[in-house]
Amino acid sequence: METGNIAFILICSGLVFLMTPALAFFYGGLERRKNILNTMMMVICTLGLASILWIAIGYSLSFSGDHLLVGNLDKVFFNHVSMTKGDGIPEGLFAAFQMMFALIATAIITGSVVGRMKFSAIFLFIAAWIILVYAPLAHMVWGKGLLDAIGSIDFAGGNVVHISSGISGLVLAYVVGKRREYAQIEYRPHNIPFVVLGAGLLWFGWFGFNAGSALAADGLAIHALLTTNTAAASAMLSWMLIEKLVIGKPTVVGACTGAVVGLVAITPGAGFVSLWSSIIIGFLVSPFCFYFISVIKQKLQLDDALDAFGCHGVGGIFGGIMTGIFADPAVGGKAGLFYGNVQLFLAQLESIVCTIVFAGLLSFVIISVIKFFMPIRVTDSEEALGMDRIEHDETAYPTFMGLDS
Repeated sequence: METGNIAFILICSGLVFLMTPALAFFYGGLERRKNILNTMMMVICTLGLASILWIAIGYSLSFSGDHLLVGNLDKVFFNHVSMTKGDGIPEGLFAAFQMMFALIATAIITGSVVGRMKFSAIFLFIAAWIILVYAPLAHMVWGKGLLDAIGSIDFAGGNVVHISSGISGLVLAYVVGKRREYAQIEYRPHNIPFVVLGAGLLWFGWFGFNAGSALAADGLAIHALLTTNTAAASAMLSWMLIEKLVIGKPTVVGACTGAVVGLVAITPGAGFVSLWSSIIIGFLVSPFCFYFISVIKQKLQLDDALDAFGCHGVGGIFGGIMTGIFADPAVGGKAGLFYGNVQLFLAQLESIVCTIVFAGLLSFVIISVIKFFMPIRVTDSEEALGMDRIEHDETAYPTFMGLDS
């Protein structure tokens, strides 16, 4: 066994795991005081739920068999998964690393429906989504399935994690409906230092997310780490510039959001694009996401509460397209449109459309079935009281007059 590679992926697995509680702080800081615990609980419950489902059936459906759409049940409960043998690293370690991706993917979805969706309903949705949406997509992209067969590439989860969770969150927001005061009041982050903490830890964890996807402690991992950091830095500066031009001053929340969308955009191409193109990808993704969040979302009246689709969906789609343009054969062996290969560019477009349709339709079916059997959102009076008290009988802060909204 290559002990250096094993140690590297063990560390990367821990870094990706950290991204889920980091997202809890990021989302929690963005949400209102009375809903912070519920917002964080929606995120961190995936640490338990997704972990067990991944061991039981998720990994087997993702990485076994040779079918185009989904794997089989040969590896349920890690049956026949070796802890000492594998392609480069032991298969058990690969399975553990991939498990962390399932955690963060499901957690991202919840940002679209905070402040009004029943915890029991989102819990059931996540359980079904992991099995019916995430596992098949992971198989199609990384398990030699349909999207791999058409020639598309996804280094660390542009389709599998970000586009799928973003579009699923958008579908959830549509079915659950708008918050009761949507378009009547301005929703403001209640704890910006939490947003900074969450964004910083996400950035830190993303090094394991992207560099670890090389599955070895080698030059490709180093390259992926550098493109990841560079795209995030470029996107942060781009978002700050946009805010300076549009509203006259940069904001802390904007800078953090810019960094996150840069990390999202570089994810599918971190090990395929050159370092110079990662600057372009990061710089251009911010205006696309900013325009969607500030203009298109408002026109369409989409209550994507914490912009799960605006950041992860739009950013993931943009990143997948840019990968099809800037993939450098000298980096990952794949040539994009910039290097004269139109086939990869077209394959990227096809894979993005397939991901949107597959994740969107199945998410709609899942939440519609759940809605048939149980209420999926709290009442207006319960929403006014706050999700923390109604759903968990807890409060994050002492009650002060005028500070509970």
